[in-house]
Amino acid sequence: MDFSGKAVLITGASRGIGAAAARAFAGAGAKVALLARTETEIGVLAGEIGPSAIAIPCDVSRYWEVETAVKATVQAFGSLDVVINNAGVIEPIAHIAKSDPEGWSHAIDVNLKGVYHGMRAALPVMLAAGGGSILTVSSGAAHHPVEAWSHYCASKAGAAMLTRSADAEYRGRGIRAIGLSPGTVATQMQREIKASGINAVSQLDWSAHIPPEWPAKALMWMATPESDDWLGDEISLRDDTIRARLGLTA
Repeated sequence: MDFSGKAVLITGASRGIGAAAARAFAGAGAKVALLARTETEIGVLAGEIGPSAIAIPCDVSRYWEVETAVKATVQAFGSLDVVINNAGVIEPIAHIAKSDPEGWSHAIDVNLKGVYHGMRAALPVMLAAGGGSILTVSSGAAHHPVEAWSHYCASKAGAAMLTRSADAEYRGRGIRAIGLSPGTVATQMQREIKASGINAVSQLDWSAHIPPEWPAKALMWMATPESDDWLGDEISLRDDTIRARLGLTA
């Protein structure tokens, strides 16, 4: 896959899926804008990638910060072709009756409003240019309740509907909106889940989790017309057919 001349903005780019996606797209010739709250980590990653990467400190729960990051990306690279809404949080894991209202609300701000902010800031730029891809990292939790994850399930369900809404409103104007449900991935989030000791996901052996490079490769494929059959929908990396198509094997 060749992304030469394309500009890709990635939220939550400091580690995990976001960092893997940044390396993958840059390796395929793309210019990448790395967004995260941790300025040091995205700075190190941008230095590793080289001149084709810029690091932009950004809290996706704040719209003005996302809007500023989009403007900085267009100013640096001249375009915005792909947005990857990847930033997300799993804490605070808790049963509803014992959940912290502020923590619950913060998860909505990041996981749901952060996706909206990414879409809202990017869409005017993409529509003016004739199109673009908006890819959002979703979860099986968007469709099935998981014990002590009410905040995560609700926010991911909302984000999945945002993908469907963006597709319904803008597919005819060149916008490609697709979600990715990666399954369980060997990232810091899984360490937090395991530490909670709540629900079956926390009991999984580390070997059950896929490497972040798998969803990164899937996101690259999703940014091409080859994935057009899934516009407005979600692609699941639990699907063996998808894994085979992408050459992902254990």
